[in-house]
Amino acid sequence: MSHQPHCIPIAEARLPLYVGVDLGGTNIKVGVVDDQGLPLSRLSIRTDPKRGPEDGAQRMAEAVGQAIRQAGATRDQVARVGLGSPGTMDIPAGLLLDPPNLPGWMNFPIRARLEKHCGFSVTFENDANAAAYGEFWVGCGRALRSMVMFTLGTGIGCGVIIDDLILQGEHSHGAECGHIIIDHRPDAPLCSCGQTGHLEAYCSAKGVVRRTREALARRPEGTLARAVAAGEELTPLTLAREAEAGDALSLEIVLDTARYLAVGVVNLMHTIDPNGVVLGGAMTFGGHESRLGRRFLEVVREEVHRRAFPVLAERTMIDFATLGGDAGFIGAAGVARLEHSRTKHA
Repeated sequence: MSHQPHCIPIAEARLPLYVGVDLGGTNIKVGVVDDQGLPLSRLSIRTDPKRGPEDGAQRMAEAVGQAIRQAGATRDQVARVGLGSPGTMDIPAGLLLDPPNLPGWMNFPIRARLEKHCGFSVTFENDANAAAYGEFWVGCGRALRSMVMFTLGTGIGCGVIIDDLILQGEHSHGAECGHIIIDHRPDAPLCSCGQTGHLEAYCSAKGVVRRTREALARRPEGTLARAVAAGEELTPLTLAREAEAGDALSLEIVLDTARYLAVGVVNLMHTIDPNGVVLGGAMTFGGHESRLGRRFLEVVREEVHRRAFPVLAERTMIDFATLGGDAGFIGAAGVARLEHSRTKHA
């Protein structure tokens, strides 16, 4: 079950501390995390990308200071800051290249600018990788040695963790598994990246809404069709509500989404052979807390069993993430902790 970990008091924290920053297109989440991955504080500010990247870096730095004060900590108790950011990026250079969710933030040296404004060394990481590391470190993957995490939302993010190694790739494009090709037809659905047939074109929120509109055009009956005809906005939440209430088309779309997702999961299982595959993000149809979410997971598992090598199907854990919206900043703090440890022992 997804949950928000309780913040512990500074007296219970194991030092040193780390600050995680989760940069999103709408909000920036910041929190202080101790050496065991337990949060001491959390806060959120608006990204306001139109104000530009320099303003964003400065406000992130101010939020870092605010999170430290909120935790009751001092700056000398903080070893490092971690920053998880949406791509595209050059991770070794600390650059944002051309992030779709942050228009105008092109070729910006975000790591160096945040370091200048906050006064701490900063570890820079892809946001999906950071969230995956959070789940690997202290979430549902904490007992695993290797893990793949799909973050299902407007798009599909992914992170691959193997023995504390985060798969970044030679060009900072490792684990872009939302862009696995699951449909090779020339007329396959268009992904937001401009290519066709990608997993994201089927299983992201945008992809699910597109598929639902196409289905409604063919079958304009049922409660979802009536709600949309009455002017209600079609979203995954609308779809989930009607599926829960028994609308046949809505349930069909949700379960077909699970089957498409399972194809991507099997591709990663056959490539990496991880201990576990974790499903997180806003579009898990309620996760374990909802009957629909549990059915969604059950169908993913069923389709994986049908398509994967038997030994992998039997031994690979497939489950929902547990850290909820905290995964990003906890994971960013975790990758800062990793770099601090490696630097200390170098």
